[in-house]
Amino acid sequence: MTEHAVVIAGGGPTGLMLGAELALAKVDVAIVERRASQELAASRSRGLLSRTIEVLDQRGVADRFLSEGQVVQVWGEFAGVQMGIGDFPTRHNYVLALLQNHIERILAGWVDELPVTIYRGRDVTGFAQDDTGVDVEISDGESLRGEYLVGCDGGRSLIRKVAGIEFPGWDPSTSSLIAEVEMDGEPELGIRRDEKGIHALGRLDDGRVGVVVREEHLGATDEPTLRDLSRLLVAVRGTDYGLRSATSISRFTDMTRQAASYREGRVLLAGDAAHVHSPIGGQGLGTGVQDAVNLGWKLAQVVKRTSPESLLDTYHAERHPVGARVLQTTMALTALAREDARIEALRATIADLLSIDDARKRFAGRLSGLDIHYDLGEGHPLLGRRMPDLDLVTADGPLRVFTLLHDARPVFLNLGEPDGFDITPWADRVQMIDATYVGKWELPVLGEVTAPTAVLIRPDGYVAWVGDRTQLGLADALTTWFGPPTTA
Repeated sequence: MTEHAVVIAGGGPTGLMLGAELALAKVDVAIVERRASQELAASRSRGLLSRTIEVLDQRGVADRFLSEGQVVQVWGEFAGVQMGIGDFPTRHNYVLALLQNHIERILAGWVDELPVTIYRGRDVTGFAQDDTGVDVEISDGESLRGEYLVGCDGGRSLIRKVAGIEFPGWDPSTSSLIAEVEMDGEPELGIRRDEKGIHALGRLDDGRVGVVVREEHLGATDEPTLRDLSRLLVAVRGTDYGLRSATSISRFTDMTRQAASYREGRVLLAGDAAHVHSPIGGQGLGTGVQDAVNLGWKLAQVVKRTSPESLLDTYHAERHPVGARVLQTTMALTALAREDARIEALRATIADLLSIDDARKRFAGRLSGLDIHYDLGEGHPLLGRRMPDLDLVTADGPLRVFTLLHDARPVFLNLGEPDGFDITPWADRVQMIDATYVGKWELPVLGEVTAPTAVLIRPDGYVAWVGDRTQLGLADALTTWFGPPTTA
């Protein structure tokens, strides 16, 4: 039996990101991935939203994605209103158009540079947990032992099922085929709606055509074929535009479910294993990546005995509400995508509301992930929100906040008098930075906020404490998030 501190089932974007987070924290981590390589036959996700790009920037790898993707300033819609975020205070006030197969390839390339063991071409087939760890069986007959097991194995998650975690939600109301195809004719590109939902054709970078077309009936379980796709295109568009081949054809629905708990003992869930929903709105991949970044540093501290196991409870407490809101948003978008007189009336009403700039910012903040707020108690508006990527001035020269997070370590940022704070009992875990910043402090959706004297930033980029030289509550925050003080 081979032992690792953490075993991850599934090497998609969520599993890869979690593997990277744990490796940065110097935790022995292994990923079990059924694919022999990172190649994908189809690309469900079409890009990265703003907060996910920020997360990658926090780790110093955003440029790898930006160099291959295309920046889109105006993206998506809610009730027909474009949800651009060009006026949001972030370096990444856009969407990056980049297919999932490229996203995974770039992520995998980064992970290959880190000490992460990957068991490719194998599945997790079962597991059993006890008080000290989890025995994991994989499909080649080998056994792994981990202190913790994380299911990043998708919507049909074996890990979730074997752990006995309930997956309540709503059955599908619509079903669609998604495909990447070649056509002899010149397709009529664009989006159409009807009473069941959206049909769309769009040109891909390599000349192929991306197709989304609804099915007439729910419940099909067989693998969709080129003939099925042709028949549906003829029904919707009157022609299949000389459809001759498909690189991929798959089915998706608007089934909407969320795990009742993101943790059962030493087993945790992240990504689609924890929540499934319609791909409309493009939030799925990013939500999984952000699950991983929230969980990774917490799991690392528990494994390294820096923090008590109770720290893992904050993972569910923080990420379950975020997942629930994504489900709510995608259900609303699915309903608004249909075309009948009543839905049109609702869409027009919401569009009228979104003509109010504050309302537009609120919904754009939700879709982009820039408005995420973890409930860490009362206090400064920064508390529990993403730390802005400020251009700081330090004794060693200019420095961006996100640069301080590249190694996934917490940061105490003192913006007042140098040496005005003493965090010596946590100095082995928390970076202490004296700096100045002369600009205004702005948050997406909320706008300008009062400049703080000091902030404590978690490895995931969220603010855990805001205060002044009285240091009120600082020791409690340091202990809560980064373990008890070290005594001499």
